[in-house]
Parts: sequence; C-alpha cells; structure tokens
Amino acid sequence: MNASTNFGISAISTYEPAWLLGNDWFGGTIARKFVKHTGTEQRPVSFEDEVTMAVRATTNLQRETGCDLQNCAAVVFVSPSFVPVSVARKHLGDQRASEESVQRAAQRFAQRMGLSRGPVIGINWFCAGYAKAMSILLRHTLPTLNLGQEQFTLVITAGRISRITDYECKQTGPLFGDMATATLIARADSHRFPTHFQLLTANAEQRPASGVFFQFHVRDNVLSPTQDGGQMRTPQRLVFSLDGMGIADAAPRAMSDALAKSLAAVNLRAEEVARVVPHQAGAAIVRLTAMKLEDIGIRAETANGLTSRVGNLSSSSIPFALKQLWHGLHGTIACPTAAVGNPGEAKVAQGCVLLQSTVYHDKRTLAA
Repeated sequence: MNASTNFGISAISTYEPAWLLGNDWFGGTIARKFVKHTGTEQRPVSFEDEVTMAVRATTNLQRETGCDLQNCAAVVFVSPSFVPVSVARKHLGDQRASEESVQRAAQRFAQRMGLSRGPVIGINWFCAGYAKAMSILLRHTLPTLNLGQEQFTLVITAGRISRITDYECKQTGPLFGDMATATLIARADSHRFPTHFQLLTANAEQRPASGVFFQFHVRDNVLSPTQDGGQMRTPQRLVFSLDGMGIADAAPRAMSDALAKSLAAVNLRAEEVARVVPHQAGAAIVRLTAMKLEDIGIRAETANGLTSRVGNLSSSSIPFALKQLWHGLHGTIACPTAAVGNPGEAKVAQGCVLLQSTVYHDKRTLAA
C-alpha cells in the first residue's frame, strides 16, 4: 500500500473563541497601513489553554461526524504557542519549562478525550505545523498502523499565541488570532468516514534564510487584553518578536518552492493545480505568493482574504481555510505554507499539503 495515495481528509472541525479583539483596542500602536497589508480587522483571543481549545474542537468534530474516539488510531497535536523547552528553560527555569512541552500537552489532550491506544505525537512547527503533521502521518505513522476501515487518525492544531504576544509591538501585536482545529484522516475506501480530499503528498522542512526572523524575549510591564475588552499590565512575560520585513520577503519564495517540490514528488504539472489555498499570513504576502507561483507556471486562483475576522492563525490557518472554502474546492488543491524557523536561527520553514478532491466530494458538493 502506498501511504501517500490511500488516505484522505474526511472532515475538519474548528473551535473559534467567542471573544474578538478589534483593531480599535490597539489605538495608536497599530500601524497605519496594517489593514491594507494584512486584511485583519479582528482576531479571536482565548482565555482557555491549548489543551482545552483542542478538546472543544474535537468535541465539535464528534458532534458533526459521529466519530467514536475509541476508533482513533493516532493523534498528531500541533501548537505554535508553546515556547521551545530550551528557550523556556533559559528564561523561565526548569519547572516552568516543563509546562511548555508540546508532547506533554498532547498526552494531556489524549487523556482528557479518553484516547487509550495508538501513538500520540506533539510538535511545534509554528505556521508550517499542519504540513509537518501531515508529513509525519503519511511518511511515518500511517504506514505502520494497518488502519482499519472503521478507524481514523486525528491532526489537532491548537494555537493560543495571545499568551506570548507583546501587544505594544507594532509588528506582532495585532497579527495573530487564537484557534483550534481537528482534522479526521481515514482510509480512502472507508464507508464510515468517506474522504473528501485525497492526500497526495505532504512535506515540511527548514531551509537557510538571509537572517534571523524570530526570537523570544522577557518583557516587563506587558500590555494585555482583558475578557471585558479592557487592558491590563502583566508584570513580566516571555514574548516573541518577528522581523516582519524579513519573513514577508522570504515567505512567498518559500511557499512557491514548497509547492513545486510537492508537484515533483507526485509527478504533477503546474497546470494541473486547480486551486491554491496558501497559509493566510496576510493579504499582501498571499498576493506576492501568487506572483511567485505564476513564475513556476501556476495560474490557478489563489485563495486570499480569509484573515478579516481571525488574523494569522499560524498552524490552524490551512485547516481553517479548507473548512471555509470546502464546498468550492475541486480538482487538485495545493496548500503551501511558510513560517519562521527555530528561534534565534537564520532559517525559514516551508511546507505543502497536496490534495485531490474525490468523486464522493464532487458529487456531494454538486448536489448541494
């Protein structure tokens, strides 16, 4: 069995925190051209932790699909908002650092959902996390599982970047939103969970970059939102910083390169791509990505403009976009993404998930 051609996405569910932080909250700290460059006017902020958000997304999946979690054979849990343990140990000490383990969070999620079998994998690849999770499933996990027709695997994304945001930083403060998603992956011949999008391939890697785009810092007297829409000061917080111009320059090329590699891996031509659903980092970056894609012969429509009420969702961006566009996606769909590399390193992460709509999906959407 070729793992890359016998599994697919059956369903995607999301959990969107109810509280939305509008641009007006930032007052004079928000850049004048921010909306023009990003398209973002609101972003959800969660006051619950990543594991709780993941539980809520998975509960929505259970309600929408009727899936029995006793048939879940594996979980890949992705979060961009956990601080790498080495960084946390340096700034926060050993005890706090242990709380930043994504693997421990993944195991807590599995325990809360009653998942008692199969591998549970926790990863943090920031905005390229969804592509990395799919790559792990297709290349390493699924080939060893002997997945039954009634079984499935889950890819969970849970990002609460609000807890590591410096809200007074003009570059990063208003960029990101919090969200969790749950993607159900089943066999292509599953009758219980018919697949809508066949997984053709997925890849993710880190490549050298022109500079360091990403770092963590300890800040004092950090501005934060309150649940009633007000403001408060946190005495001290570990926050991230971005070289916005650097990553904005590198990301379009990285997404184009990742997509080209995915096509080559499955011997598809550029003109066979029917739709591009890239990581929604911001409207301007997506526009530049579309231009880079034209350079390699891809002229399919590139989805854009999905950040208005959610912002940049990091590793939840691709599944959220797929969910939003679900009924309009047909043929070969390319989902490239780009992200910062490890903090303090001159690297950029890139990845791509390549999908093909199934006959089942096309019939269902046409009938609708």
